[in-house]
Amino acid sequence: MSDEDVIAAMRQWIEKAVIGLNLCPFAKAVYAKNQVRYVVSHAPHLDGLLEDLDRELDYLAAADPGEIDTTLLIHPALLPDFLDFNDFMQLADAAVDEHGLDGVIQIASFHPAFQFEGTDPDDIGNYTNRAPFPTLHLLREASIARAVAAFPEAETIYQRNIETLRKLGHAGWQALWGTAEN
Repeated sequence: MSDEDVIAAMRQWIEKAVIGLNLCPFAKAVYAKNQVRYVVSHAPHLDGLLEDLDRELDYLAAADPGEIDTTLLIHPALLPDFLDFNDFMQLADAAVDEHGLDGVIQIASFHPAFQFEGTDPDDIGNYTNRAPFPTLHLLREASIARAVAAFPEAETIYQRNIETLRKLGHAGWQALWGTAEN
């Protein structure tokens, strides 16, 4: 896939799932203002992906939040296995610390086979974090704090998302994408 195809798939996921199902009530504003940076990594191995992450952490930290509020670092081919990806997240979080950005930037993870601990792989609740490709979402903590302050009962978002997806069900999720199976 070309970078444009990867980004188009991510944008479609954001529009239909993240914003369309209101899985993240904070996403619509930054998306509408074009403050989301999309970076497709072509790193051939994990060290290269960590180098890409290092560059993006520095870039986001230095960028004007009014221009770039958040970054999606996407790798369409590396880490297809969710458990490997989940293990990699420890290295990603360590990179935040190494850059002195703890408390400034945090990373959320999305993966096509995302699975919350203690759930079955096909549990519909896992789809809250299922993106088309393995993705590291770099978020400014100041932006999160502002959004949470403006959203009543922000701590209920996770459970509300699970309920939304349970009501939607697998058939509804598949219909969202126009597919017979996902």
